[in-house]
Amino acid sequence: MNETIQTILNHRSIRSFEDKKLTGEQIEVIVKSAQAASTSSFIQAYTIIGITDREKKEKLAELAGHQRYVAENGHLFVFCSDLHRHKLAAEIEGLETEDILTSIESTEMFMVSCIDAALAAQNAVIAAESMGLGICYIGGIRNNLHEVTKLLKTPDRVIPLFGLCVGYPAKAAAQKQRLPFENIYHQEAYVQDDEALKEQLKQYNHDIAAYYKERTGGKRADRWTEQIASKVSHPTRMYMKQFLQSKGLPLD
Repeated sequence: MNETIQTILNHRSIRSFEDKKLTGEQIEVIVKSAQAASTSSFIQAYTIIGITDREKKEKLAELAGHQRYVAENGHLFVFCSDLHRHKLAAEIEGLETEDILTSIESTEMFMVSCIDAALAAQNAVIAAESMGLGICYIGGIRNNLHEVTKLLKTPDRVIPLFGLCVGYPAKAAAQKQRLPFENIYHQEAYVQDDEALKEQLKQYNHDIAAYYKERTGGKRADRWTEQIASKVSHPTRMYMKQFLQSKGLPLD
């Protein structure tokens, strides 16, 4: 097993960082690594916003659900889907606005921009972790995108998707066991055997409950299916479709 694979397999979320900022060189390497990720049809439909201003980080921490590590880290990156520059590119080539928007406002193009941003972010994570840094993704910035977009001054068709806290880990973090390999990987086609899958998930529940019990000294023993049932029974961020439409992405 080579060093790169070991770095990937050692991944864990870090939520406590030393009070030490990333250098300009580290930030540049992380961003350039993100840019080296694959991108659909060379569209490169994302933007990364770096946040160092303490007041902005505090506000983003509040908007993300009062997560302290959003404010207390070595550097905060915000990954955005970005179709604004593509409108400008089409204008340079003399396309009419109506023709431009038919494509840019499509669901397919928005999906591409989200996928591009996710691929770039994971490259950034691997680069950061290879340098001995820790990371934590922050989906909570989508709790209130109206306020986040105001704070970050993003134009129409630029949507903040998630934050990425990066820094020097203040303490070691345990690694959560992922779903079994056979749950994730199917050969040739999707193999639907619900009874077998349920049995596998019950075993996984046991493993995850044991993880939480050990990590919290017995205060938690959540099952994975229990977490998922709670998640799907309490829909969140149901304003999203309306928000995207308000930002120039009516989607087809």
